[in-house]
Order: sequence, then C-alpha cells, then structure tokens
Amino acid sequence: MDSPQAAVKPSSPLAGFSFDRHEWSGAVADLGVLVPITVALIVSNGLTPTAVLLPPALLYLVSAFRYRLPVPVQPLKAFGAIAIALGLGVDEIAAGAVLMGIIFVFLGLTGLLDRVARIFPRSVIRGVQIAVGLLFLKVSWSLVADPPSSFQVPDVSAAWLVVAGTVAAVVAWFGRRHGAGLVVVVLGMAVAVATGWSDLAFGPSGVPLPAFSVDAFIAAGTALVLPQVPLTFANSCLAPADAARVYFGKEAARRVTPSRLATSLGAADLFAGVIGGMPVCHGAGGMTAHRSFGARTGGAPFIMGTVLLVLAVGFGAGLAGVLAHFPVAVLAGLLAVAGLLHMALARDLKARSDWVVAVIVGVSGLVGQLALGLVIGLVLAWGLRSLDRPVGAPEHS
Repeated sequence: MDSPQAAVKPSSPLAGFSFDRHEWSGAVADLGVLVPITVALIVSNGLTPTAVLLPPALLYLVSAFRYRLPVPVQPLKAFGAIAIALGLGVDEIAAGAVLMGIIFVFLGLTGLLDRVARIFPRSVIRGVQIAVGLLFLKVSWSLVADPPSSFQVPDVSAAWLVVAGTVAAVVAWFGRRHGAGLVVVVLGMAVAVATGWSDLAFGPSGVPLPAFSVDAFIAAGTALVLPQVPLTFANSCLAPADAARVYFGKEAARRVTPSRLATSLGAADLFAGVIGGMPVCHGAGGMTAHRSFGARTGGAPFIMGTVLLVLAVGFGAGLAGVLAHFPVAVLAGLLAVAGLLHMALARDLKARSDWVVAVIVGVSGLVGQLALGLVIGLVLAWGLRSLDRPVGAPEHS
C-alpha cells in the first residue's frame, strides 16, 4: 500500500491524511447505502438535492478532522426507509431530524453514552454488527430483485441484474486491496452521467425551509424517531467506537468514543432539520466498507465530504435526474461486500454463549426488533457469563 503520509507536509492540517488510490477507493465504498436513500428522498419525498447532500458533506468533513480516521456518514436507515414507505414530506422529515439531533446532542454532551457503553458486552455489540450486515445483504438483494421506482433501470429481467450485481461484488471483493471499489464506482457514475446527461445542470438546487408544526413533530416522533433511536444508539455510537478500536488500535481510535459520535451526528441532524435535509449518522457498517476497500486515515472522509459538497453546491440543480441512472447492480454489489465484511467482525467471539447472544441480537435487528434484541441480548450475556466455554471445548458431565 502507498505510504499513509502521501505528500502531505507535517505542518499541514491534513498531516497524517492519505490521498492515494486506496484512500479514494475506501472513500466511495459506502455509496451502496448513501445513494439509494438519497435518490429516493429526492425523487419520492420532495427533498431538494442540495439540502439532502449538505448534511453528509459537512459531517464527513468534520469527521475527517475530529476523528482523523475513516469514520463513516450514512443516512438514518430506519428513519429513511419509513419516510420513503409512508411518503412523508419535508416538514415531517425535518421535524424528525431536529428531534434526533436534540436527543443525541444531549446524550453526547452529558457523557451518558460512554457510561452506558460499559454495560454492553462484546457479544451484544457483535450482534448489532451482524444485524447491520444482514440488513445490508437484504437491501442489496432488494435492489436487484425489486429495484426502487426512483431508479431508471434498464428493461431487463431481475436475473440479469442479479448476475451484474454478483459480478460487481466479486470484482470489488477480490480487488478491494487494489482499488477495485473505486473503479466499479467510477464506471457506475460514468454510466449515470452518460445516460442522464440531459438532466445535468450547474449550481445548487433551492433549499426551501421547512414549516414546523406540532402535528409534524408528533408524526415524526411516533413514526420516525422511536424506531430509529435504538438503532442509532447501538449502530452509530457503540458499534463504530468498537469497530474503530478493532480496526485501528486503541491509540489511533482514542477520539472515537460513543459520546463524541453522538454529539457530531446529533449536531448534523439539527442542521439537517433546519434546512429540510437528510438526517445522518455514523453507521458502523460504513466504517467496515471504508476500511475494507483501503481507507486508513481521515483522507477518505475528507475526499467524500469534498465530493458531496461540490455536488451539492455545483451540480445540485440537476443531480436528482443523474443519480436516478446510477446502476443499481453496482450499488447492490458494493453493499453486499460491505455486509459480509461487517459480519466478519464477529469472528473474534470464542465462547458458545457469546455466539448465541450475537445471533439472537443479529436476527432481531434483521426483522426490525433491534431494541427487543438488545434487551434479550443483555439479559442473556450477563446471565450466561458463568456458562462461557470456548466453541469446540469438550462437554463436562
């Protein structure tokens, strides 16, 4: 791999950042989550491209300097999926973003999350990561088996899309050490620009401010925020802090704490709510995607944040039409690889009881009951401590 200090002077604010091909490949590896939700919120829910892209762009840039590691930025997945399914408008989505922001800024600034994190055993955290990996695989399959209507998909059978997605996944998997993910994304973007050329326009889109109301906050709180809070707590605060330590070591990951993650994502969601944009988080699966495709420094989030900022300000006026042409098979392939690699974090579990806990939490998250799974997982993890035994150890009579 190229030197992580690629051509950055020690006195520069970017000291320690790499901008080699591996960092670029890692920077775009998480588009499989970002692009589908982004396009759907723009095309189906009426959010404007500039408002949607500004929150993740700015949070990526802040994360680059705050954490100096490839800390990811993703849409709030449960929040976004429910908003898309219910056809909620800008006002409700903005109200939900404000509520999420208030909750997580409070949790972060009080340091409460760091104290709560101590009661979550590794098996429960690994279960959350398994759940996210399974959800990635589920979304990957749905992209090719039943593509969202917001995408302009070629008139071919689902079988051909599955084949194309499999090819993209295989290329990305076996070539992830050599920047193959970047090549796959660049080819996909080239297809989107070539087929959506007529929609291309320069300048930002409009950013109409939302109209907040009591009804909007009530609707957002019940439909969007309640299902999302447990997932964000576990997968955007606890799990990324753990993954950072596993991937980069305790010293390099010392800045990546649950409370700091809660504060940065909460501030970004407050901003998203004010401008009627897309609420975001630090999904742990994104860290696996960035790292697995080569990212090792703050260079990857700096690259991604800069790209999103340029798109938001320079091309927002026509971006919705262009992104709708991005090949869903490419997104599905990248997402599947990230899901498999994220589940692989559980390979450090040794005790049989740990695996039981992790699988229960993982399956609970897959079926949309992560909060219940966390409760069951915690009870089992602490209750079965006395029964821990390495997998394969002989039974005792």
